[in-house]
Amino acid sequence: MFNLVPAYRGTGARVAYVASDFRELRVKLPLSWRSRNVVGTIFGGSLYGAVDPVYMLLLMKNLGPEFIVWDKAASIRFRKPGRTTLYATFRIDEAELDAIRAATADGQSVDRIYNVDLVDADGVPHASIEKVVYIKRK
Repeated sequence: MFNLVPAYRGTGARVAYVASDFRELRVKLPLSWRSRNVVGTIFGGSLYGAVDPVYMLLLMKNLGPEFIVWDKAASIRFRKPGRTTLYATFRIDEAELDAIRAATADGQSVDRIYNVDLVDADGVPHASIEKVVYIKRK
């Protein structure tokens, strides 16, 4: 259903896979009329928009309604023009969830940093994104 959200659909990206436990998600961002910029490569806004909400959503789904999860900050490094379809893989493991639960057990908030690359079919990075996610127990 995520692919139907207008704000995400506008990036040109599509969620290609979601694990049944919401611990892994893969995104595909093709070069198309929707994502192409004036010089014929993938628009920077599409690069960022393709990955923007993913870590927050995976954490919300895995931590449950007793946690507040917000994207707090982000940075993107454009490494190489995107001239073909790009892919990103997001993973949250049990150790990360345990670390978050432990860090927030006393009611304090925690900022967690996550990194993801948009890569081509050969695994060459075209953009590197760092996300800072704020997490606190309600």
